Amino acid sequence: MKIVDLNQVTKSYAGDKVLEGISMQIMEGERVGLIGRNGEGKSTILKLIAGMEMADSGLVTRKKDAVIGMLRQIPEEFSELTVAEVLERSFAELLAIQKQMADLERQMAIDASEKVMERYGNLMAQFAEQGGYEMQAELGKVVAGLGLAELVNKKWQALSGGEKTKTALGALLLEKPELLLLDEPTNHLDLKAVIWLTKFLQGYKGAVLVVSHDRYFLDEVVTKMIELENKELITYQTNFSGYLKEREERLLREFQAYKDQQKKIKKMKQAIKQLREWGARANPPNDAFFRRAKNMERMLDKMEKVKRPVLAQKEMNLAFEESKRSGDEVASFEGVSKRYGEKVLLVDEMLSIRQKDRIAIVGDNGAGKSTLLKLLIDAEEPDAGTVKLGSSVKLAYLSQQMEELDAHETVLEAFRDKVRVTEGEARNMLAGFMFYQEMVFRKVANLSGGERMRLRLARFIHQPVNTLVLDEPTNHLDIASREVLEEALRHFKGTIITVSHDRYFIDQICSKVLHLQNGRLKMYSGNYTYFVQKVKKST
Repeated sequence: MKIVDLNQVTKSYAGDKVLEGISMQIMEGERVGLIGRNGEGKSTILKLIAGMEMADSGLVTRKKDAVIGMLRQIPEEFSELTVAEVLERSFAELLAIQKQMADLERQMAIDASEKVMERYGNLMAQFAEQGGYEMQAELGKVVAGLGLAELVNKKWQALSGGEKTKTALGALLLEKPELLLLDEPTNHLDLKAVIWLTKFLQGYKGAVLVVSHDRYFLDEVVTKMIELENKELITYQTNFSGYLKEREERLLREFQAYKDQQKKIKKMKQAIKQLREWGARANPPNDAFFRRAKNMERMLDKMEKVKRPVLAQKEMNLAFEESKRSGDEVASFEGVSKRYGEKVLLVDEMLSIRQKDRIAIVGDNGAGKSTLLKLLIDAEEPDAGTVKLGSSVKLAYLSQQMEELDAHETVLEAFRDKVRVTEGEARNMLAGFMFYQEMVFRKVANLSGGERMRLRLARFIHQPVNTLVLDEPTNHLDIASREVLEEALRHFKGTIITVSHDRYFIDQICSKVLHLQNGRLKMYSGNYTYFVQKVKKST
């Protein structure tokens, strides 16, 4: 049965058409992935389904009484609540029943009449039927799974943006709506929490519609893919890997159909021209030839034209500038220890990074992954031990933070701050990162997260280096941009050290995984999939 049906829906903002005549359905129990480039309108579709936005035309039909849940901004009145209290509000109905039961228990101590006992019994049955006795266990699972244990006693207003998002996600999961709408749910989660969320959604009884650029997550969670491209939706009854294969096959079929029709159109136009020539040559002119030409022209006009499929969208053009190779040893840690207050990040650790190593650093949030990178680039000092860079190492560091960009500058100014080239050369280089024409004069403050990341990458790669240090480089990038980045990194001839929770990215780029856990480092020779297999075998 359909939970949601979008039929020929169109939506515009300030005259800019974002969606045009799209149609899609979500059935009960389906797990659907919605993908597309940044800015295509994916989040708008979620808001239309949730009733947070209204369509300009077309119909959005929802199943009667269907409960649809989507992450929303937590109201201001929650600011004084603790995280535990925010999560508990997901059980509002059960808590109300529990309160009524407590009130009746006090009343029964005075008046144990049959009427009061009957009402209490009904409430008990209702409480049990709705899962009241599993309430605390469910709460505990979500708290542990999303890594919220250290936050439960914190006030909502004291949380960071990422912590608020995680808490709001936990509250939504506890509500268990009939249709769960998730917009980039793996953002702000470490790998451990992503794996937990994956298993939670795999066993979820309701329907799920998820917008995500996490390809590994999509592969494991969804059974149906919907792609938003050029304001149109295309549905594939498969996961992400199946979508890649089916999409390529579909494009090839459509391109062949387009070519075949173009050949047919060309032949018809030649025949029309020939008939008119024959009719004109006859003496007197032959009307029969002209009539046949006119009939063929009508057929051509009525023919439903096959659109030429877009085989390749505009993409970033990434090619890293490289200097001469570094020495065989790029960096070494000797007896390195590091702590922040009571938090121990490293304990007397040794590490050797060799030329052409491609290392992914993984571990829980707060384990010290970003600190490890900062030690490497000399932005932090160890409490004990030494960190040494090898000979001829020329290093470039891409942090998670966007603060390095001046919000008041234009794209062109921000680029030329780092890359000393003429304006013309800069504009050519920026075009390779999809900043075209007047876009280079847009203020950094007005850029989306994905556009800011593209600008940072543009500044980053035009530095002659042989060692790349990357902290969550795929953040804010859509799937197409991630694939272009991966292709460029595959061709980079130097050393790569990266922190990333994008497991698909790690599998594509890295040949070693460095696991940071409880202050200890352990290196695995293989990609992320190999690392997971080894860890499973050892537990």
